[in-house]
Amino acid sequence: MIRDTILGTEPYVPGRSIKEIAKEYKLKESEIVKLGSNENPLGPSPKAVEAVKHETKNMHRYPESGLDDLKKAIADYSETRPNQIIVGGDGADEIIDLLGKTFIDPGSEFIVPLPSYMYYEYTLRPYGAKPAYAKWDMEENTVDTNSVIESINDKTRLIFLCTPNNPTGGLIREDDITRILESTSALVVVDEAYFEFAGVSNIKLLKDYENLLILRTFSKAMGLAGMRIGYGISNPRIIDYMHRIKPVFSLTRLSHVAALATLSDKDYIKKSIEFSIKSREYLYHRLSEMDKLRVLRSYANYLLVDIRETGMNAGQLVDELLKRGVIVRDCTSFKGLDEYWIRVSVGTIKEDDKFIDALKEIIE
Repeated sequence: MIRDTILGTEPYVPGRSIKEIAKEYKLKESEIVKLGSNENPLGPSPKAVEAVKHETKNMHRYPESGLDDLKKAIADYSETRPNQIIVGGDGADEIIDLLGKTFIDPGSEFIVPLPSYMYYEYTLRPYGAKPAYAKWDMEENTVDTNSVIESINDKTRLIFLCTPNNPTGGLIREDDITRILESTSALVVVDEAYFEFAGVSNIKLLKDYENLLILRTFSKAMGLAGMRIGYGISNPRIIDYMHRIKPVFSLTRLSHVAALATLSDKDYIKKSIEFSIKSREYLYHRLSEMDKLRVLRSYANYLLVDIRETGMNAGQLVDELLKRGVIVRDCTSFKGLDEYWIRVSVGTIKEDDKFIDALKEIIE
């Protein structure tokens, strides 16, 4: 009785948690450095923590459904209008799911340049959608625009462009995005989950292109990965259709107030972005000093590292790091990458040093 699309779907592989690693490797949780899930090393805004504490007394009440105050705050932050905003309660992943519900019929196609964020495919396949794989240029670390345009046909409904790209950290130029927008009537989804770390946004394209949706999250620069808040920005007509099938109470009361408080804490946001960029550049230079590694230049809060010259594959190296209490991401599960890539998230400088020391011990 299980649907064929589900039978043929492989489970999504997330980054491993501190708790499960501590148990498996008999380590103390406090000794483990987690650099595997692109989280904010500074933690959440103190204002968000206080807002959540204050709101716990209302946990017996249903959440707000309209989220008007949060949409206004997001619109101010994004320099758009509230009627262009939709907020999801499972991070940006809920917005991807809503795109599936709104645009996909069985047999429809969506385009993803590989390698990129695999959750697009994981979410859309159950709706009967078929992926068409375009190319990410690993040498230039940007999208192969021609391959995207050549993949478009009359079944194409969605095109995903992740910039900075996960897991490579590379950017897509604005003129390449406009070329793709002008090549199709399909919805082009520009995933800007990490845009704060690049200082580059494509928001201004919304005024000229009705087939554009920008995807963002509170999980990275905003430090709220555990609260699961994401949002989409598009023209009011598309947002209205997505709201028709969005779960009414998908954002919890605690997530709601945490998001509002974080957006009000401009000093925290600035500090968070600057700290992650500093850590990224520190890691890039330390890793680039190692002859057996190839590190891709990144504009996000992580680095993709080619380790094939170490004589180990990603699984072997990650396991050795785990024994030493350091979590990084084995990227073997990313389509478009082979078994010789790891992704390293930024940490505090102390955490970065622990990772570098452990890595040197293993490969040198």
